[in-house]
Amino acid sequence: MSDDLEALRRRVAVLEAEAEIRRLQARYMFLCDTPCPEAGVSDDAHRIDLVMDLYAADAVWEGVGEQYDGQFGRAVGKAAVREHFERFWSPDRTPALVLNAHYLTSEQIHVDGDRAEGQWIHMQPWLYADGTALLRSSRLNNAFRRDDGRWLITRTRTENVFVAPLPVGFASAYPTASVLMDPRA
Repeated sequence: MSDDLEALRRRVAVLEAEAEIRRLQARYMFLCDTPCPEAGVSDDAHRIDLVMDLYAADAVWEGVGEQYDGQFGRAVGKAAVREHFERFWSPDRTPALVLNAHYLTSEQIHVDGDRAEGQWIHMQPWLYADGTALLRSSRLNNAFRRDDGRWLITRTRTENVFVAPLPVGFASAYPTASVLMDPRA
């Protein structure tokens, strides 16, 4: 009976870890959406702070493969990862990104104690202020670690599956700000 109980405890621990990692990855993508749907996020600097709360101090963010090596490169350590996001959401970015939504699929999460890896495919439409747009699909191979009982991202690794231009003005109506999570709206 005690062996059965221990096996059940291990299975539950893995299921709980998978659920926490799933929520962590989804929160990351949610915070990266534009406009940001998180209530109370006053600007992109605040958004970046929330994103960085999801990362471990020794985290790596990297774009790999033919399409991403030159575009995103590799950032090692939390300060470098923050700089990556600050460049991405720079107020000087031209044209400005006005719409970006992340859709995750094909999930695989592999837990090994306090470490885990997860793979996803994601799709995201991008719309810029000048009306140009593209549809991007990427594979993700991310790593996670439980520190003091909390799962954090230790590696975001992404590789393009494809990038396809969308017709100018493909989205005729889209919000300039999100009110989805605002309890006052």
